[in-house]
Amino acid sequence: MSFFSKILSKLGIGSAEAAEATPTATQAAPSFTPAPTAISEVDVVSKLEGMAASHPEKLNWKTSIVDILKLLGLDSSLSARKELATELGCPAEKMADSAQMNMWLHKTVLQKLAQNGGNIPKELLD
Repeated sequence: MSFFSKILSKLGIGSAEAAEATPTATQAAPSFTPAPTAISEVDVVSKLEGMAASHPEKLNWKTSIVDILKLLGLDSSLSARKELATELGCPAEKMADSAQMNMWLHKTVLQKLAQNGGNIPKELLD
């Protein structure tokens, strides 16, 4: 499982799609396969805010990739962030400076979450 897939999984992104595609006993089985764009939106902000409220540390996930990873219970070490940055295609010049890499990574993770069905406010994507 890729690092980004772990993030999606922790937020419940993707699991809702599989549940929707499975007909219930009272529904007739669909005669077509749903388009891959039929993804249920996941309210990422509410999930992360809820996790932050119950977390022992004061974490600011809106500005910090480290804090997002901590909230999700994932490895937030520099080596783990470099692995995620490499997976998501971070430019080499940003990889050489951890602060630049972290800013790029935070923005890119939020954008990728939005692309995969996460409901992310526009102000966090700019």
